[in-house]
Amino acid sequence: MKEEITITVKDQDGNVHHLICPLDMGLSLKDLCKAYELPMEAMCGGMAMCATCHCYILSESSSLPEKGDIEEALLSELFTTNSSSRLACQIQLTGAMDGLSIEIAPN
Repeated sequence: MKEEITITVKDQDGNVHHLICPLDMGLSLKDLCKAYELPMEAMCGGMAMCATCHCYILSESSSLPEKGDIEEALLSELFTTNSSSRLACQIQLTGAMDGLSIEIAPN
């Protein structure tokens, strides 16, 4: 079984970061971005209350969890969403997500 995965993150300035994520810590995508000090606001700390961890999923991935009602509602209030929009705090990272590629949405 894998002990870590690699996630590719494009920030708002277009810089691409390759993040190594250990799988034994139960991190969310938001936690990983914050650990690498990327410019993801995540003001509510991952409580699905603010939508400031909005990101776009760039890679086709069936390994992502379905959007919950709260996530759908928060995303519906943003002007910058598209069909690949997700809240990074709602995606718990698993081994099946190795190679996932995302872009941090503009604030």
